[in-house]
Amino acid sequence: MLNKYPMWKNLLVILMISVGLLYALPNVYGEDPALQISAGRNATLSTSTVDQVRDALTEADIDSKNLVMENGLIEVRFNNVEDQSRAKELVKDALGDDYTVAINLAPATPDWLKAVGGSPMKLGLDLRGGVNFLMEVDMGEAINKQQEQIVTDFRAQLREQRLRYSSVRIAPTGVEVRFRDAEVASKALAYLKQNNQNLVFTERDSTAFVASFTEQYLKEVKEYALSQNITILRNRVNELGVAEPVVQRQGADRITVELPGIQDTARAKEILGATATLEFRELAENADVAAALRGIVPPDAKLYQDRDGQPVILKQAVILTGDHITGAQSGFNPEDSRPNVSIDLDAVGGNKMADFTKDKIGKGMATVFIEYKATGERDAEGRPKFDKIEEVINVATIQARLGRSFQITGIDSPAEARNLAMLLRAGALIAPITIVQERTIGPSLGQENIDNGKAALMYGMLAVVLFMAIYYRKFGVVSVVALAGNVVLMIGIMSMIPGATLTMPGIAGIVLTIGMAVDGNVLIFERIREELLGGRSVQQAINEGYANALSTIADANITTLITALILFSVGTGPVKGFAVTLMIGIATSMFTSIVVTRAIVNAIWGGKRLKKLDI
Repeated sequence: MLNKYPMWKNLLVILMISVGLLYALPNVYGEDPALQISAGRNATLSTSTVDQVRDALTEADIDSKNLVMENGLIEVRFNNVEDQSRAKELVKDALGDDYTVAINLAPATPDWLKAVGGSPMKLGLDLRGGVNFLMEVDMGEAINKQQEQIVTDFRAQLREQRLRYSSVRIAPTGVEVRFRDAEVASKALAYLKQNNQNLVFTERDSTAFVASFTEQYLKEVKEYALSQNITILRNRVNELGVAEPVVQRQGADRITVELPGIQDTARAKEILGATATLEFRELAENADVAAALRGIVPPDAKLYQDRDGQPVILKQAVILTGDHITGAQSGFNPEDSRPNVSIDLDAVGGNKMADFTKDKIGKGMATVFIEYKATGERDAEGRPKFDKIEEVINVATIQARLGRSFQITGIDSPAEARNLAMLLRAGALIAPITIVQERTIGPSLGQENIDNGKAALMYGMLAVVLFMAIYYRKFGVVSVVALAGNVVLMIGIMSMIPGATLTMPGIAGIVLTIGMAVDGNVLIFERIREELLGGRSVQQAINEGYANALSTIADANITTLITALILFSVGTGPVKGFAVTLMIGIATSMFTSIVVTRAIVNAIWGGKRLKKLDI
């Protein structure tokens, strides 16, 4: 029978619309103004901290909707922004400087919706308010780190081949290797050339040569530093649960970071800019400390200081770096209840540690904490300058062969242990970064943008609804119902996609899609009119109208989809947001304009003997 869907197809349409409605529903509940409280390096969160917060709010007669401590944070929800703003200063004064009190927006999604994975759309900085950082990566330090690794590799390779060298050091033009004997230098050059294809070797004289990066390898080092820093920045923000970050590359050496909903920048800057990592080095036990303090240090060693300012001499060769750390948990030593950090290594790191410690039982091994801090100055090339802080946090005697798991001690406080464990879990930045631009957008401005976007969406829909209802009468009402389903599906899909963020350009994409959604129905309805004028029966006209318009609708939408894909692939930030909503809108509008309207038309007019059609 013409114009009749089988039951399964009608149920499938109802199911898809219902799923879209379910996952769009969390957006109706909105978000609560909230405070997020975290502990600093010298503090801990406990039930007494919760009581302090509650007492401070009670004394000021501020009502809170909810006050809970979970995942290492305290979250306080309020009924309005005014109470949130007042409470921030009161709680900050009550807790002191050891705690960070940040303004946030917490989803008000009911528990039953959360249970099925429902969550509201993530709003971009221009809609929600928050913080935007533009960060610059110190590519000079990334190259320097790679050169240091080459120095270590060269020394190891030459020792394996029993080729005695005078020195291997970083020179202005690359890594310089010197020998006492020209014949040994020639053998070493041939061997290193064969095993280091990414380097260009230039002879200085018969006993020395310099290894420098090829242009391609230099580019790869910079690309790796940038991509790894982006990954680590994402991990750090996720680790703390501050916000869902938008972290994107900008240019050759810059990264833009958006933290929607965050108004307190202090903690965010501390997390993002931290460059803490660890290095494990062997203790130079036979070195003369007094001589080292006078500047006489063995060529294969380096002078450090511990946390009490005492000198410690360690060997230059690095046993292991923080790059091999896969897990880190803070805890306490059972013997003396002092804080520690339990370290887990990857397979490569575990093998390196095992190979080193198997022959070093009874020897000393030091843990070096390394951090880079921006000086605020720039060099002649305009790059930011950093102070490299290296501190020995403990020196331990190797009691047994170590593997992929072990502990480090010598940490001052539980808060410091937790902070160090968090940074190590998230990863150490490949190269230091500095914040070159900081921008804060208030929630009131974000709300104004949301209101303007809603108004644009409402007026656009109203204009389309009036035109379709007046011009196509009952069929126009059918398209309006399908249009509502299209908006519901778009919001539901945007809410389901992990990492999808709605911005003002995204709202523009939704508004544009509303016009495109009814465009398919216009083509179908005009085809039906043509078939009726050509003398076809009502049922034949409906069937032919949908069948003949399908190819035209597909062609029009595919060309738009190609454009959206190009925008997504070459665009950044707002352009990508527009492209994502446009692509989703194209898919949902084709479904609603063809399948949903056909289901409704079939249900109302299909299979009936009609002389006339109100279209």
